[in-house]
Amino acid sequence: MSKKILSLFLTGLISLSAVSCGYPVRKHNVTEERTVKHYTGFFAVLKDDCSESERIRSAIAERTGAVCEEKWLTRNDNRDDVISIMINKADYPDFIYAGTDHSKFLEAKAYIPLENYIEKNQNLKNYFTEEEWERIKSPDGHIYIIPCFSKVNMYDTNTIHNDEAFWIQVRVLRWAGYPDIRTPDEYFDLISRYLREHPEDENGKKLIGYDILTEGYLSFCLENPPQFLDGYPNDGSCMVDRKTNRVIDYNTTPTAKRWFQKLNAEYHSGIIDPDCFVMTNSQYFSKLSEGIVLGMVDQWWNFGRYVENLPDECTYVPLGLTIDRGIAEHYHSEPAFDTSQGIGVSVSCQDPDGAVAFINDLLDPEIFTLRMWGEEGIDYTVGEDGVYSLITRDSEVTDAAGDAAELSSVPADPVSETEDKAEPEVSDYAYPYFPIYKGMNPDGINAYSPEYQPSEFYSKLSPIMQECFDAYGVHTYVELFNKSEKNAPWYPMWSYTNNFTEDTVYGRAKISMDEVKHEYLPRVVMSDDFETAWNEYMLAYKNCNAESYIAELQNEVTRRLNK
Repeated sequence: MSKKILSLFLTGLISLSAVSCGYPVRKHNVTEERTVKHYTGFFAVLKDDCSESERIRSAIAERTGAVCEEKWLTRNDNRDDVISIMINKADYPDFIYAGTDHSKFLEAKAYIPLENYIEKNQNLKNYFTEEEWERIKSPDGHIYIIPCFSKVNMYDTNTIHNDEAFWIQVRVLRWAGYPDIRTPDEYFDLISRYLREHPEDENGKKLIGYDILTEGYLSFCLENPPQFLDGYPNDGSCMVDRKTNRVIDYNTTPTAKRWFQKLNAEYHSGIIDPDCFVMTNSQYFSKLSEGIVLGMVDQWWNFGRYVENLPDECTYVPLGLTIDRGIAEHYHSEPAFDTSQGIGVSVSCQDPDGAVAFINDLLDPEIFTLRMWGEEGIDYTVGEDGVYSLITRDSEVTDAAGDAAELSSVPADPVSETEDKAEPEVSDYAYPYFPIYKGMNPDGINAYSPEYQPSEFYSKLSPIMQECFDAYGVHTYVELFNKSEKNAPWYPMWSYTNNFTEDTVYGRAKISMDEVKHEYLPRVVMSDDFETAWNEYMLAYKNCNAESYIAELQNEVTRRLNK
């Protein structure tokens, strides 16, 4: 990916201690010609500074009569401490975006029910269908949060594959004449052949054929490929057969065994980084940023930022592999309808009517375009056909759209060795963690955000990536995959398991399953006796009571089908 495109995509984004922009919140220089309501918001999302676009926020304040002062996490924050202190004091800002910690605020009764306020605000009421609003309701029948990134207008316009894939550097593909790679066997064979001819880079650094991120919850890079290799989408916590609606545990399938047996073979052949099971997240991301790792399984939102300054020939290209040829891959999905995260209004808010009206105003077509594209004539021009084109300044995009990233994506700098989570950063366009429409702009002509405008994308690719795309007959990263299917009613199941706690039998089973995988899978890959190591792993896994976990997921699939 060219640096121009990366500057568009990679200031960082979603999800996840004194907070540098903390209370008392500083006031932005919004226009004060009329009374402007000031709201506050806490967003459990990493952000280095408070340099939101002043000009765009001021323009929005002029039109809406309101502004929100946003408080973000920084790299120096301890996320859990910040949230615990806020909940213990029961002193909240007006808006809360808790991310994966939504359940903590829900249990603390930090939110007000929103359904009556939504009914009075048409942009917001029409944001989701009645069926979708029903899915968002909590078990008590109330709506406490509004998912921000689950609504697609017209159709998905993604150009970047933001999710999981087998990644490989474009120089490897180019060296081999851009071959058609479909299986792990073909993938590792290509890497092995390239390494034999290129054991080091041009600076004399030893190249790593394949690396694995294994620390903390990011060990999905090691443990979840079997679901994709069998042709299933990223439900995350299981596979669900579309024909029978049956939940399948991907950890125990024949494909799972074949995958880890393949890793075992490649580990002993020297293709896999021998340090992968002892290195920290920071060390993994550091190796990627050096350009010495030829391939890995990972999700773009997790590693994209670390590779933004690599030479063009080291750009990572995503591949949708399956365990055997002939299996249809489903790596790229439509944006997930995620009801586990969203923005809520707190019980401390003194003006809930105004707060919800502000969310409503941000979805107005004019305001939405202002948030995502900026101001016409300053940030973009409009052609006779109605198509928007960015106005660039010294090869940089404008402050409204500059460095905008996929809204669920892109991590921050490597986390410290004491942390077990890599927190993504947030983009700098106006109010990025309030509800947006993905897909198309309300005008039906343009993409919702500049980085998804086809004319803005292919032209900014590096020459080698244009050559690569031409060889494969595509114009975007997403086109390298099969066309995404309409999401099943239960998709994604991770939106359910994200909120499991140790208070339930199935929640405790999930914790045990994760612990066993963390302990045993490295042994399986490194073992000189794969069969024995695999059998020991399966025995330990069986003792986790995974049956209760799978049974609960089956209940949830049935519930979502009948909702």
